[in-house]
Amino acid sequence: MRIILKIICLFAGLSCAGYAKAFSVMDTDADSIFVEKVLKQAKSLAKGENKTLFFARKLIGRPYVAHTLEVADPECLVVNTQQLDCTTLVENATALTLCASRGKCRYGDYKKMLLALRYRDGVMAGYASRLHYFSEWIEDNTRRGMVEERQSSQTPFTHVQKIRLGFMSDNPEKYDMLRRHPEMIEEIRRQEQRMEGMERRYIPKTQLYDTPALRKAVADGDIIAITTNKKGLDIAHVGIAVWKRDGLYLLNASMIYKKVVEDSRTLAEYMKGRKTFTGIRVIRIRS
Repeated sequence: MRIILKIICLFAGLSCAGYAKAFSVMDTDADSIFVEKVLKQAKSLAKGENKTLFFARKLIGRPYVAHTLEVADPECLVVNTQQLDCTTLVENATALTLCASRGKCRYGDYKKMLLALRYRDGVMAGYASRLHYFSEWIEDNTRRGMVEERQSSQTPFTHVQKIRLGFMSDNPEKYDMLRRHPEMIEEIRRQEQRMEGMERRYIPKTQLYDTPALRKAVADGDIIAITTNKKGLDIAHVGIAVWKRDGLYLLNASMIYKKVVEDSRTLAEYMKGRKTFTGIRVIRIRS
């Protein structure tokens, strides 16, 4: 696969600035061809057809590959629609949904949207500006009108997650960039501390069975963020919600199957045997 590293000019209109700035982009011809093809196809969707599921299903079968964003030093916008992990699957599906909903169908539009979703305030300013923790990804993109987290004191949102982050700064050896640049660890720690103590309601895994309350709380195409009790982490896995006749399912980039799949088990069954998975937070794309 031929990887292209190039400098492009991305206008910062998706954030708050009114200036242009040059960014490095790493992508391939296959990425631009795929993006423009599916955005064109989406124009023919029937009224009411779920755009997020349409785009996510176009990625089914793509191989699961971890750390695809860690290939560039210094940081650049990595576009990789051919190899995905759970976060990049969600980011790609979200960027495509937002582009289609706003009538943007060019590859350049998609790159601007992907950058806006991935970096704090929509501005790429090095490795530490990337939204590494999904809770901050939710907060930042909610503030800028891209997504909205479902929050309610009613069933099934019966539990509260108190955010306590620290995994990256406590385990820098697990991150190539932090191993190469230990001076970045302190900035990562400051970002973790900014999220400290934030509380968000979630649906415990004991309430993921098919009920009217769950069907009201979660819609097709919502982003599912699986909460965890693992020290220093907030979210263990993410995917896209899919409703079927017998319950809620997860479309995700799976480490088990080594590819993007629409899991054959209901989400309740999927979660049952995982002791560190505690429940789900629900995020809706504002398309």
